[in-house]
Amino acid sequence: MSAGVTISSMSTYAILGCGSVGHAVADELTEEGKDVLILDKDEARVEALRDQDLNAQVQDIAEDDVAGVVADRDVILILSSDVDANKEAVRAIRDHDGEQYVVVRASDPVSQDELTELGADVVITPSTVIADSALRSLESGELEYKARQLADIISSADGRLAILAHDNPDPDSIASAVALGAIADEYGVEADILYDGEIGHQENRAFVNTLGIDLLAREDAPPLSEYGALAIVDYSEADELDVDSDVDIYIDHEVPEEPIEAQFTDIRKNVSATSTILTKYIQEFDLSPSETVATALLYGIRAETVDFKRDTTPADLTAAAYLHPFADHDMLEEVESPSMSPETLDVLAEAIQNREVQGSHLVSNAGFIRDREALAQAAQQLLDLEGITTSAVFGIADDTIYLAARSKDIRINIGTVLQDGFSDIGEAAGHSTQGNAEIPLGLFTGIEASESNRDTLLQLSEEAVRRKLFDAMGVESSGSSSGGDATNGS
Repeated sequence: MSAGVTISSMSTYAILGCGSVGHAVADELTEEGKDVLILDKDEARVEALRDQDLNAQVQDIAEDDVAGVVADRDVILILSSDVDANKEAVRAIRDHDGEQYVVVRASDPVSQDELTELGADVVITPSTVIADSALRSLESGELEYKARQLADIISSADGRLAILAHDNPDPDSIASAVALGAIADEYGVEADILYDGEIGHQENRAFVNTLGIDLLAREDAPPLSEYGALAIVDYSEADELDVDSDVDIYIDHEVPEEPIEAQFTDIRKNVSATSTILTKYIQEFDLSPSETVATALLYGIRAETVDFKRDTTPADLTAAAYLHPFADHDMLEEVESPSMSPETLDVLAEAIQNREVQGSHLVSNAGFIRDREALAQAAQQLLDLEGITTSAVFGIADDTIYLAARSKDIRINIGTVLQDGFSDIGEAAGHSTQGNAEIPLGLFTGIEASESNRDTLLQLSEEAVRRKLFDAMGVESSGSSSGGDATNGS
């Protein structure tokens, strides 16, 4: 079959063997206006099909001349319950140099392999089809059930809904909160999106400002206990949950380190973004997302999957496809390409100069910094260097060593790496693809920090951080920066 041709674009079909399965397929294709030819060796069955105005003729599909009968058909569906006859039909069609798209029925894994070897494009078994259909029905039914639960909790909220994103929220967390707020609005419930920490990453600030998303720092908001209900989204990165109220709703695509008890919980590890989960709820509630909601969710999915290049699942792709026509793509481009601040450029330049690479792992020291969020941007930029799968950049500010790490290496969990390396002397958090750590400078080096010993502390912390990081990653540090080709190393 030529590249670019899909079954949906084809117009002529042949069904070989028309039992109950073939009959059902023939009816469906005919209703869609397709040109369908049915072949079966049972004369009485063929007559019955003709009485239903179906194009049917008598033909033993195990005979070689079947290939000539279907030579003008685009798609051949061989659906007889006689697997031996199905094999002969595939063999005849391929021996006849037929290039049609062939779908054939098997009875078990052995016949499935044999039919594939004979040249079938797709081999199906009834048990597999039934199981797949059952699972799809289960997934659809579960989503419908959960949507009813979610709607009941939101609509019964006695007051405003507080939606808590994780600390220093990223696009996925923010977008998920925005979408949940839009759902709440459909039920007449107003919502506040709250966060701890700061929105420091330039892309995240551009995301919030460009889309006009209203966020409220928790320190400026009423206590959570004064809200009618509390929802938490995309919170698995947090060390622990710091709330003074019962949690009503918890939605995430990762299992949190510490279990979060909630009246309603939806955790789906089979997707790569919490934005994907909220998109499914938008669809289930039959809501047409606003341009802002669609753009936010699409950006959340793209950011979490690194533009569909990391851990992307079919659900992420179908969610993105659904959101695509609703989103403002000029706005997306503006968000994804913010200007880089002078501070970030300085940190990135320092990190490039001081990098050390061992294998595919890069660690660098950015020195004394003013904006710790620049570390995360530098780590992300360095991850794009050729041959690099894990990057970590650290710097010193306010007597604290701040470290940001990013990874696309499926063999390691960078959040766990940081916790293994630094949780005994500081704070570390993260998940498989990104993480952060904070270590008191004096505690780490054993020397009290002062203005006079800054350079000494920087040198000591650089050596120790590199060693700890590389040890946690399972590689040896050379103890010096490369200062050259980033793909060098052992």
